[in-house]
Amino acid sequence: MSAPAIEFWFDFGSSYSYLSMMRIEAEAAKAGVVVQWKPFLLGPVFQALGWSTSPFVLQKEKGEYAWKDMQRQCRKYGLPWRQPSRFPRAAVPPTRVALANAGRPWVGEFCRRVMQLNFAEDRDIDRPETTLEILRGMDLPAEHIWEEAQSEQWRARLRAQTAAARWRGVFGAPTFFVGREMFWGNDRLDDALACCARSGSTVEKAAD
Repeated sequence: MSAPAIEFWFDFGSSYSYLSMMRIEAEAAKAGVVVQWKPFLLGPVFQALGWSTSPFVLQKEKGEYAWKDMQRQCRKYGLPWRQPSRFPRAAVPPTRVALANAGRPWVGEFCRRVMQLNFAEDRDIDRPETTLEILRGMDLPAEHIWEEAQSEQWRARLRAQTAAARWRGVFGAPTFFVGREMFWGNDRLDDALACCARSGSTVEKAAD
């Protein structure tokens, strides 16, 4: 069987990716759409654009607005929210795990748990112990998954994934692709899903 597929490009340190992460899987299921998980590192993309960090940090007024907007958006979607004491947070270990297991049926739940730690509990998500804690909490073979994701193969794949984001024209997160059509920002998720449901872009459904 096949279904329309939407690519979801996200960074665990991205606040607006949090909003999309917490709802994309359920909304995609309603639309009959399959999510292709595309974790990448936004930092190198910003650097390629000439920014040393997030524009929310570089531009004080934009950053202050974004935090107020996140409060509003989390209320809108009924999501817990705690402004991170460090922003943007690095998240290399869980990003490698998400990339190495992007086709697994549990990857959505894993990604949501990472996001919740960052944006609802203000936890450090860049520590290996945190990723292992999440995997164990999901009753998964944590050590095996961890060791595989930390191999040189997946380190190289993450670098390639981030380079692919730049090549595709990604300049922020979340970004969604339906075929070659790009949608940027959490406020475009519904538009992207609607476009995907109408499109012929398909992916083979992974077996559970």
